[in-house]
Amino acid sequence: MDSFLLNSSQMFPLVKVEGDIVETEEHYKSRWRSIRILYLTMFLSSVGFSIVIMSIWPYLQKIDQTADASFLGWVIASFSLGQMVASPMFGLWSNYRPRKEPLIVSIFISVAANCLYAYVHLPASHNKYYMLVARGLVGFGAGNVAVVRSYIAGATSLQERTSSMANTSACQALGFILGPVFQTCFALIGEKGVTWDVIKLQINMYTAPVLLGAFLGVFNIILILAILREHRVDDSGRQCKNINFEEASTDEVQVPQGNIDQVAVVATNILFFVVLFIFALFETIITPLTMDMYGWTQEQAVLYDGIILAALGVEAVVILLGVKLLSKKIGERAILLGGLIVVWVGFFILLPWGNQFPKIQWEDLHNNSIPNTTFGEIIIGLWKSPREDHNERPTGCPIEQAWCLYTPVIHLAQFLTSAVLIGIGYPVCNLMSYTLYSKILGPKPQGVYMGWLTASGSGARILGPVFISQVYAHWGPRWAFSLVCGMVVFTITLLGVVYKRLIAFSVRYGRIQE
Repeated sequence: MDSFLLNSSQMFPLVKVEGDIVETEEHYKSRWRSIRILYLTMFLSSVGFSIVIMSIWPYLQKIDQTADASFLGWVIASFSLGQMVASPMFGLWSNYRPRKEPLIVSIFISVAANCLYAYVHLPASHNKYYMLVARGLVGFGAGNVAVVRSYIAGATSLQERTSSMANTSACQALGFILGPVFQTCFALIGEKGVTWDVIKLQINMYTAPVLLGAFLGVFNIILILAILREHRVDDSGRQCKNINFEEASTDEVQVPQGNIDQVAVVATNILFFVVLFIFALFETIITPLTMDMYGWTQEQAVLYDGIILAALGVEAVVILLGVKLLSKKIGERAILLGGLIVVWVGFFILLPWGNQFPKIQWEDLHNNSIPNTTFGEIIIGLWKSPREDHNERPTGCPIEQAWCLYTPVIHLAQFLTSAVLIGIGYPVCNLMSYTLYSKILGPKPQGVYMGWLTASGSGARILGPVFISQVYAHWGPRWAFSLVCGMVVFTITLLGVVYKRLIAFSVRYGRIQE
């Protein structure tokens, strides 16, 4: 027996954590190989999700003239509705079965939905509803984010957690960089593009990105099948019994017992909700806002806003890499507070000031008089245009939006400064929120809890676009961004109230020093 143990230790050297032998080198390498595959999964998925975000509005107008800016909010929100429904389901699934199962199924659903999106122009009517369904199904597939976060939380120690979560967010940010970049490149194809008559497929600036997203999804499935393995460790890094896999070593330790702080769980869900709500509304309003304020055409908005979001993605990657180091000196809670303050400053700067007003779109004004429009009237037919691609569409702030006549313009420098600050604060708040959440939950299976957190963020992505599209259309950017500033102040206050409760499970029970 001694000879066998000696030979085994030579074949698989043991890795030490805090002086105790906790896992073999082979297990350690396999664990981190699987984690890195999930980094890649998040990257590829983010590319697929973001690659069409800037072109949804012009494509929606192209395929269905009955679609207005309010319906745009519902199309974008449908993605998050699908994710909100799917996240707890996939999370529960991942608690009891190998996690590659929900991952593969969810990615396959996204691939099928992207293919459907490429054909939404074919039906003779109600095209906007087909787009609504397609984006909802893509969102349903995006419910796998809960599985990925649960896996990484369960496969890393407390010391590894923040860095691993930061890497996950960095990979997501890289995906959101390349998504708009690819969209910008595909804009060169033009609205007409080419048609593959055999399968009735139009390949243009709107459909080419989703076809690329479908291809990346298939590639993602192959990687998961080939490389991903099941691993779980406790907060100290010791290998735990894995309920997601049948085989278990007798050397594995049992999961520590204790009650989760439900107040901290609820508070973190609220914090995460507000953070996602804020970014979702900013992401939604950027195209209509720039078209209104600067008189950009649809093609210009897709190109320039894509470049802006790509730049914010690069900024986010740099910030996330810096946060990995900063969190070791300051701590996650203080960084989260700082991120919220930066976001508030960003939206405060975005408030309209001065006496200069945006260019008015007078296209539908016939008798040189201002139409009788009530202040709270529901806006219908924003940016209406002829269906033919070759006709030039009117630009500027639509006269149907009464606020265009009295709301000062948001200067480009003002908008870019705000975007930079929001681009700093959002990734910091996002990362710190779910990193703290994973530590509060402890080493128990986190699939369901992560599902609820993701569902919370998805709910924010539903309400954010609907909120901003309605408030912006009715009352304009001054009211919209003032309300956002109020929400951030409320969130900072909530963080101050629960600040001392946002600590790791093992720290709370005295098993590990903070």
